[in-house]
Amino acid sequence: LPILFSQQSGLYDYKIFGGLADCPPELCAKVYMDLGFRKQWDQYVQELYEKTYGGEKIIYWEVKYPFPFSNRDYVYVRECRVMDVDGRKIWVVLARSVSGPQCPEKPGIVRVESYKQSLAIESDGKTGSKVYMYYSDNPGGMIPSWLVNWAAKSGVPAFLKDMQAACRNYSRST
Repeated sequence: LPILFSQQSGLYDYKIFGGLADCPPELCAKVYMDLGFRKQWDQYVQELYEKTYGGEKIIYWEVKYPFPFSNRDYVYVRECRVMDVDGRKIWVVLARSVSGPQCPEKPGIVRVESYKQSLAIESDGKTGSKVYMYYSDNPGGMIPSWLVNWAAKSGVPAFLKDMQAACRNYSRST
């Protein structure tokens, strides 16, 4: 998990490369895009929903943070497309934060104002998927280095394991 530190912003960007054995890319994309199902398997989801405002689908996501830190919330748009690149089918998900009156800030929750994510999923040539994610956000407040290190070293690999288990359970729950 390469972590890139920006001297200018003082924030980290993350690049994630991984594989999900026995999870075909189409299934991975479905599981990733299914917000209702994510609430069942992602232990860090406090609240998650999508609403349409002025013809645009906006997602609200509140993430549980460990005590004594305040939860964070995100308001963002995302899109998933399937692309053909030299005969390879690649699922691409792009997401970015938006601001506006659609989802007012809640007391005690820190709003993440700056969030970007790019995700690409393709076949590993067998029965699984290769996954690439580039992610950055500004979580606001003072996040200690031990929590940043935990997220990088434990949280992200745990997320990939949870997603792999979610892929295996998806057909049973839908």
